[in-house]
Amino acid sequence: MNRLLLTAFALALGALSLAASDPFSKTADDVNTRTVKLFGSGGFRGVANYGTGVIVSPDGHILTLASQMLDTSELIVHLYDGRRLKATVVATEPELDVALLKVKIEGKKPDEPTGLDLPFFDVPAAAKRPLSTPGDWVLAHANEFEIAMRDEPVSVQRGVIASYSKLSGRKGIFDFGFTGNVYVVDAITNNPGAGGGALTDRQGRLLGLVGRELRNSLTETWINYAVPIGASVEFRDGDKVTAVSIPEFVASAMAGKYKTRPRTVATAGPGGYHGIVFVPNVLERTPPYVEECEPNSPAAKAGLRPNDLVSFVDGEPVVSIKAFTDVLRKARPGATVRLEVRRGDVLQAVEIKLEDAPKPAVAPKK
Repeated sequence: MNRLLLTAFALALGALSLAASDPFSKTADDVNTRTVKLFGSGGFRGVANYGTGVIVSPDGHILTLASQMLDTSELIVHLYDGRRLKATVVATEPELDVALLKVKIEGKKPDEPTGLDLPFFDVPAAAKRPLSTPGDWVLAHANEFEIAMRDEPVSVQRGVIASYSKLSGRKGIFDFGFTGNVYVVDAITNNPGAGGGALTDRQGRLLGLVGRELRNSLTETWINYAVPIGASVEFRDGDKVTAVSIPEFVASAMAGKYKTRPRTVATAGPGGYHGIVFVPNVLERTPPYVEECEPNSPAAKAGLRPNDLVSFVDGEPVVSIKAFTDVLRKARPGATVRLEVRRGDVLQAVEIKLEDAPKPAVAPKK
């Protein structure tokens, strides 16, 4: 009898010890029910076709980053319980770098209730809470490196808020669009697939969205950050300046009233030579189809082919030859630019290292 009591006591101590060493497991389980794994466009070198989102309504609205992964008609959501559902993009806000999705249910129209009744984060309530401060413990929940599928839980990282500071970031040749204050985290949270994940406190309350893989343009080092859930930006809409916050965007997009604007792409630096010759630019928005590549040019060396359609430059969409030219003429010689091109029915990545423009040939003197 005494042995049984001792054994039971030892097991109880072991359970208490395990609980003490894993104090965030309940929080992780709870947040996991409100987090989704996303799968969409991409899937080749340097361009992940997976990501993360957070559920922001019981009807299946999902908040995530506005990335190239969403550029597909086959956007798939994996819920915490293993259900695999399709989703559509409701709206995006490029200056906040966020997008709102909604799960599709077969037989129901997009504006009809889905009847899912999912666990969700209350975005307006989260935005009303005071900002976290440097030194606060935080947890990052995300499907980084595509570790989780179906009912497998997303990864959880523990860290500390190192600072709350203005973001100065760069993605490839582009200055990053969002320049507001962000949470800088001392853990390596911004990995492939992690963008759009949940940054929470120790109780599982939503603080912000895990950001992109991004370089700090001031220090040329990788930065691990999250956009606060109450973040807001101002942008010019005609002659007036308009402000929008993440909660306002979510509420307006859910109501079907948010008008998506094109992303403003900012670049810097003198022009770089690529050697692409496009089809004749005869329309206002002639698509950037490649006609040929100049011999020994960066484009020729990278393997770009006639009839390739340039769709993205470093993850940013380009819809016309003019848009491509406006971006590339400001890129630095020596910079490596990742183009995503449609070759037939397949989206492929091509990396081009820009060069100084070749000097014009000088005719020999007679």
